Amino acid sequence: MSRLLAFVLQIAIAALAGYWAGQHAARSNAVIAMPPAAAPAAAPAPAPEPPRNAPAAATAAANLSISYRLAVERAAPSVVTVYSARTATVGPLGLGGRQLLSQGLGSGVVINANGHIVTNNHVVEGATELAVATPDGTLRPTKVLGVDPDSDLALLAVDPSGLHPIEVADIKSLAVGDVVLAVGNPLGVGQTVTQGIVSALGRRGIGINPVENFIQTDAAINPGNSGGALIDTAGKLVGINSAILSRGGGSEGIGFAIPVDLAQKVIASLEKTGRVARGFLGVSTQPTPAGQKGAMVVAVQRRGPADKAGIAPGDAIVKLGERAIDEPEDLLGAVLEMEPGTTVPVDIVRDGKRQTLEVELGRRPPLRRPSNG
Repeated sequence: MSRLLAFVLQIAIAALAGYWAGQHAARSNAVIAMPPAAAPAAAPAPAPEPPRNAPAAATAAANLSISYRLAVERAAPSVVTVYSARTATVGPLGLGGRQLLSQGLGSGVVINANGHIVTNNHVVEGATELAVATPDGTLRPTKVLGVDPDSDLALLAVDPSGLHPIEVADIKSLAVGDVVLAVGNPLGVGQTVTQGIVSALGRRGIGINPVENFIQTDAAINPGNSGGALIDTAGKLVGINSAILSRGGGSEGIGFAIPVDLAQKVIASLEKTGRVARGFLGVSTQPTPAGQKGAMVVAVQRRGPADKAGIAPGDAIVKLGERAIDEPEDLLGAVLEMEPGTTVPVDIVRDGKRQTLEVELGRRPPLRRPSNG
């Protein structure tokens, strides 16, 4: 009997323990299942920090998250609209007044505190009348300080009062994949911002300008954007929007901007002399046969820089300085980017053998556009 009583007591104790454990577990589950409103508020997760030594644009992008409003607020006041018109006098001795022949629209960027505005040469080319509109709509008369058709850049001057020069980025920190914004006045609708990424750097061989070293971007660029700003996510200028590659005339995600470091060199020359002095090699070239890389020399200017260095017809120029020459357009661009008087090594292939010659570049003759440098 005592054994039976002890057995019953053990069962009762086990049942009580199980009941207690079940109630404790139920209470624990109820706490876990409480609605969020009744739970203590969790601290917001800190924003991810950019990697150490990250470029300024990357740091700014991390701080701005997915909004680029601060970048736009910094850069937008520096982007203006450029109005151009071409007129002509009519009637005997011009007594019939002036007739409007054409008018154009583009964008420009305030580049310094002197009231200097950089834009594309094709925005102002052939214009007899020019005016600049600031973002608030105020029109200011303007004059052309200088143009450089080879790079498609022009420098304008207006009254500097109240203007906001843009801050310039370090172009060396720009990389493919970086977010960029295009600011301008496309199709005359008013100042507009579009967003994209850097699709490629150092893009050449497009056939737009003799000097080509473009930033390619998929930020939407349309007619009227020409001369406007391409900025990074810190609101700093990385390029001057110049052209689009399009079958239908509209943006198809392939736009080109002139990098700001090239623009600065051109601007410095235009401020100083109103023109850009460019190098001259004194050769005519054609593509090399059988798909080989290089520029085949077909003619050499007598007593020109190439002639003095010993370059002769039949030579294939494959390198100029540090720049590989894959086709004649590469040679043209490389020579035009250098200053007269520069001594540069030129690698040629003659009779199947490669050799290096030293060439002192001359000054490109005025009013001439040599097809191959």
